[in-house]
Amino acid sequence: MKSRKLKIFLIILGSIFFISFLATIMESGLSTGKIAIVNVKGVIVDSTAIVEEIKQYKKNPSVRAIIIRVDSPGGAVVPSQEIYEEIKRTTKVKPVVVSMGSVAASGGYYISCPATKIIANPGTLTGSIGVLMELPNIKGLLDKIGIKAEVIKSGRYKDMTSPLKPLQSDEREVLQNLLDDVHTQFINAVAEGRKISLERVKKIADGRVFTGIKAKEIGLVDEIGDLDHAIKVAAQLGKIRGEPDIIMKKSTLLKDFLKGDTESIIKKILPHLQLYYIYRPQIEN
Repeated sequence: MKSRKLKIFLIILGSIFFISFLATIMESGLSTGKIAIVNVKGVIVDSTAIVEEIKQYKKNPSVRAIIIRVDSPGGAVVPSQEIYEEIKRTTKVKPVVVSMGSVAASGGYYISCPATKIIANPGTLTGSIGVLMELPNIKGLLDKIGIKAEVIKSGRYKDMTSPLKPLQSDEREVLQNLLDDVHTQFINAVAEGRKISLERVKKIADGRVFTGIKAKEIGLVDEIGDLDHAIKVAAQLGKIRGEPDIIMKKSTLLKDFLKGDTESIIKKILPHLQLYYIYRPQIEN
């Protein structure tokens, strides 16, 4: 009889422990998770690696939220637009929080717009909603050393960006119209990403930069805080209780070289001529 009671007691005790264990596993599955940090640093000249990294984290069920750490003055238009679109798609699957470093201006701000939340440091330089094209002109130098260039072309404006001749007034108008078109795309992206009116964006879309505090006042960012604060916000949005696991990838020129990624190295070291969403000056304390 005692043996039977002991057996029943052990079965009940075992059942309690098993149920408790299952509850712990379920609680763990619901409350813990990972936050992935994607670093966007320096001039944006290529979107491939960043877009691919975001896609991997988007597909990973253990990653509850993604932080895009932006420390960039901007860069080429098309790569900025491609990163923008991938972030916009990702926000429909899981939260994306942008954490701004020293500079997140021009293209750096462009890619930030569609994020679920944008968090800037008080002294972050951001904004600079504008477009830039730089055309070097070496004709004067060539004239001094007695070198003359001959150009054969099949279209009136085919060589309008050539450094071998000065820019004509009609060519300047063509290029200005091109830049105005791309600038309008930037304005539309900000209005869509931040969910604010076009008229409101146009008033500040003249290329000027703002501190993080001013950017919050005018609606370009949501909160003021550092990367730790961004992690806490991402954890809340991703419904993570407790300390989240942080994961990130590191990429260097050496790593690209070892992978044989020659194109990536060239683009990082020597960007080719194209339209830029970029902010030039830097402020140092």
